[in-house]
Amino acid sequence: MEVLTRAENLTPNLTAEDAAGFVRYLANQSHLQEIHFLWRPYLPDSGDDMVLELALAAGCEYIITHNATDFAGVERVGVTSISPSDFLKIARTLT
Repeated sequence: MEVLTRAENLTPNLTAEDAAGFVRYLANQSHLQEIHFLWRPYLPDSGDDMVLELALAAGCEYIITHNATDFAGVERVGVTSISPSDFLKIARTLT
C-alpha cells in the first residue's frame, strides 16, 4: 500500500486515504488462495515468483504490472504480463 499511496502514484483529485480505501475494498472482496505447487525459481526475483505462483494457483489470465520485463517468459506457463493501461483497454471492451 505504501507505493500506491505515494503522491506521484495518485490520480489527480484523489488522496492517499482514497487509495487506501480502494485497497481495503479489494481486500474485502478477496479470498485466500491456497498455493499447492511452487514454481521457484522461475523468475530472477523471488518476490515475482510468489506473484506468478499465486496467479497460476488462482487461474489468472493476466499479471498486471508496470514492470512487464520482470515477468518475461510467463507466457510459457499460460499467463500474460500486461500493463495496467493495456488491461483497462481490454476490460473496457468487455463491458
